[in-house]
Amino acid sequence: MKHLLAKWSHWILAVLTPLGVWGIMGFAFVDAAFFGMPLDPIVAGYAYAAPRRFLLLSVLAAIGSALGSIVIYSIGYKGGEVLLVKRMGQARFNKIQASFERHEFLALMLPSMLPPPTPFKLFVLAAGVAEMRFSHFLAAIFFGRFLRFSLESVLVIYFGPEIVGFFGSVIHHHARLGIAVVAVLALVGWWIWRVRKQNGAGNSNSPASA
Repeated sequence: MKHLLAKWSHWILAVLTPLGVWGIMGFAFVDAAFFGMPLDPIVAGYAYAAPRRFLLLSVLAAIGSALGSIVIYSIGYKGGEVLLVKRMGQARFNKIQASFERHEFLALMLPSMLPPPTPFKLFVLAAGVAEMRFSHFLAAIFFGRFLRFSLESVLVIYFGPEIVGFFGSVIHHHARLGIAVVAVLALVGWWIWRVRKQNGAGNSNSPASA
């Protein structure tokens, strides 16, 4: 099975690599919709080869991930609860479902920011089971993946491609610390965005803007 997946991965690489920067969207789509690709090294490689395009590359990879995740979301939406409970157990399923009911956006955005071995497809499936609003679903994955790929790209540009393997090892052995760091970064980013939005609304309603 692993040999077959490796052959498919090499075939997909051969097909999508000639597409240039647009190929990264295809890699991300396949990774999210079907089986895992070495997406972080692929994004890192693209960013290292074209550092001035790292934001565009991050956007394209995030779009591909969001669009590919629709496949798994649809499975959950059409009745994936049994599959999800069988895969993770009733207790863990109830916990994830409760987190979606309280903070559905962050419950999906935070896992989307984490690299493997985070079981991200399970969270996508759970979002479908919970019937998460589709626009929020796409936005959560896009912003989470965009932040992840942008951060990876900046680190690779400044420290070299080997930094991806280093951080992957750290997160693998210190998963809770990695999740905590990502959660803090996400909350800080959300707070900055909200402050700017409020300031923009205040400026637009001021007498000077009338």
